[in-house]
Amino acid sequence: MRGVVFDGERVEVADDLEVRDPGPGEVLVAVAAAGLCHSDLSVLDGTIPFPVPVVLGHEGAGVVEAVGPGVGHVEPGDHVSLSTLANCGACADCDRGRPTMCRKAIGRPRQPFSRAGRPLYQFASNSAFAERTLVKAVQAVKIPDTVPFASAALIGCGVLTGVGAVLNRSGVVLGDTVVVIGSGGVGLNVLQGARLAGALTIVAVDANPAKEKTARLFGATHFLTSVDGVREILPDGAAHVFECVGHTALVRQAIDLLDRHGQAILLGMPAPTAEATFLPASLFLDKSVLGCRYGSSRPQRDIARYAQLYQEGRLLLDELVTQTYPVEDFAKAAEDAEHGRVARGVLTF
Repeated sequence: MRGVVFDGERVEVADDLEVRDPGPGEVLVAVAAAGLCHSDLSVLDGTIPFPVPVVLGHEGAGVVEAVGPGVGHVEPGDHVSLSTLANCGACADCDRGRPTMCRKAIGRPRQPFSRAGRPLYQFASNSAFAERTLVKAVQAVKIPDTVPFASAALIGCGVLTGVGAVLNRSGVVLGDTVVVIGSGGVGLNVLQGARLAGALTIVAVDANPAKEKTARLFGATHFLTSVDGVREILPDGAAHVFECVGHTALVRQAIDLLDRHGQAILLGMPAPTAEATFLPASLFLDKSVLGCRYGSSRPQRDIARYAQLYQEGRLLLDELVTQTYPVEDFAKAAEDAEHGRVARGVLTF
């Protein structure tokens, strides 16, 4: 079968991959569509260290092909959106409804794939850039057949991360002021999360002026190409500032833009050793800096909710898909993503 493989030096679209049959508590999914996220590109440039060789991809949707013993919530033929969160479901954090904090869901890459007898790693417990992938049952979330696969794929990462950061982590409420730095796939979902939460003023900041139209479609009330103009719109600062780029200088700027009791929520992924600096005194008056993993999501609950919001016309998914590419055109899709030509490119099988 086909899949996108990175060996540590080069990436290629292979056609000789194999994946094992599902075991207890596992689901085999025929992938129909998979979004190309900057996290995948970050593996290629070393920003996210990951063992190789690895089958890339982590934002996918498809059809259940087979299930292992003990799986009862999905069956062959079901349409599913895939989560990257392979949480155990039994630890204290899972029991408290905090699966993103499950220690068994962090790291521990598996090797369900092989090529010419050699095992390959699975990226983010998912590897959606393959015709078939094997996931834990908790990662396969049933969705209505009416949700297009290209749109459904994006729920599993960009939507969960962006919308979830607003609704699950930040506590944005009706009338709040929000600044979103970066209008890529995650930033756009932060914008629509803020819109859903009832934020009154939503300022999108992105160096690329071509992103203004899309940012406003997703919920931005204002658009700037630099943070320099934020104080003209919000003289006292913002209640919530989301950094969605992953640049350390922007972390400092996010903190500097806060109003009293404001929150800076960090969603961008800098290099693991990157350091950001800020003035500790700038956090007085009850300001805070928050990390957020995967939108603090509960995927089995949240993916179903977002699919329902989509069906009601309240959550935008189709509009996230700028272009689709056959998996063989991975190089073109990666180039378009790196140059900011797409909100989200989607690979199809």
